[in-house]
Amino acid sequence: MLISTLLSLVVFQNPALEATQGWLKEHQGELLARYQDLHANPELSFQEEKTGKKMAAVLENLGFQVQSGIGGYGVAGILRNGDGPVVLVRTDTDALPITEETGLPFASKVRATEQDGQDVGVMHACGHDMHMTVWTGVAAFLATHKNLWSGTLLCIAQPAEERGAGAIKMLNDDLYARTATPNYCLAFHVTPELPSGTVGIRPGFALANVDSVDIKVLGKGGHGSTPEKTHDPVVLASRIVVALQTLVSREIPTQKSAVVTVGSIHGGAKHNIIPDEVFLQITVRSYEKEVREALLSGIKRTAKYEALAAGFPDDLLPEVRLLDEHTPAAWNSPGLVKRNAKIIRSVLGEGQVIEVPAVMGGEDFGRYGPAADCPSNIMWLGATELGQWEQSQNPNGRPLPGIHTSRFAPDALKTIRTGVIAMSATILDLFSAQ
Repeated sequence: MLISTLLSLVVFQNPALEATQGWLKEHQGELLARYQDLHANPELSFQEEKTGKKMAAVLENLGFQVQSGIGGYGVAGILRNGDGPVVLVRTDTDALPITEETGLPFASKVRATEQDGQDVGVMHACGHDMHMTVWTGVAAFLATHKNLWSGTLLCIAQPAEERGAGAIKMLNDDLYARTATPNYCLAFHVTPELPSGTVGIRPGFALANVDSVDIKVLGKGGHGSTPEKTHDPVVLASRIVVALQTLVSREIPTQKSAVVTVGSIHGGAKHNIIPDEVFLQITVRSYEKEVREALLSGIKRTAKYEALAAGFPDDLLPEVRLLDEHTPAAWNSPGLVKRNAKIIRSVLGEGQVIEVPAVMGGEDFGRYGPAADCPSNIMWLGATELGQWEQSQNPNGRPLPGIHTSRFAPDALKTIRTGVIAMSATILDLFSAQ
């Protein structure tokens, strides 16, 4: 059943649901305008100054106690309303270095300078503009309907999610000491893989550990006509790339999920010159801690012993570096997921809540729950217009534009409405917990 049909037919036996829908009818235009403004004015990771100010202003106008500049451009707002649990709701605020090609009238035309000095287009291609819009809608509804709940609402606007750095920076900047320690942590992430009007749930592992590894393959260069006088790092790098594929296929248990992808290989400058160095960049994905450790140690071992097998001396062994932008796997507490799913079904409809598989993408939301030793749940918010989604399911259907692509464009108003209704109901249900 379409969410629009559901909203027109539902019998209002739930006062909170009726209040949410009434509030949305009055304020959905304001939310849509906010979404379009955020979409048209994105900021890159570590540059979210104006976006952070916008989020802080929304919370301040609603009566939250607001702190800005946490872990960079992070914002935290706290609204106390009597006794009850502390519920944390997080949004992320940064955009991606992608030039937009959606053709929307409010498409981003922003250009900015990346950390490496490169001039890039900037786009909210991961839906953080939608996350922020829903987040502000939930905060506004709850702040203006304090008669419906009792507890403490903690709203977090986190920068640098795309770099896997924002959550740890905010937590290391005494986020909970400066605000409150949550009893529950919640978030949404949009997905084009579900139609708008739906919510995806996943108990247990929902998103993966993400690690980045750089390998400098050392060699002894020379003329391409006399390879015997060199230690060729191009050939060695090729051997390493091929050998790394056996880490997953031959060393990780078949019941476990793992990925080792060499995403970049650079070396040399001319046809007939064997270079001194080749550089590899690798992404490593896993869920369990032991799988992650096995992959990372296996990469070091493989690089070293492929070099030794190729006759490279000890002073030319590859240099393997694990970058510090690690994102831990996001674990959704099964009991919390079950409770959240039940209440969302009650407001959206039974068929609108869908259990989805875990993905190998990364999300640093997974840090908040463990840091507070409390349950957490990140849910998927369907974002594709229903007809477009149905057409994409046909064998010859047109593929959907994915997140992190230049044509990603959510079904804005319906996704906003669904997100506000579902998250508000979820939070109100948790505030009723005794």
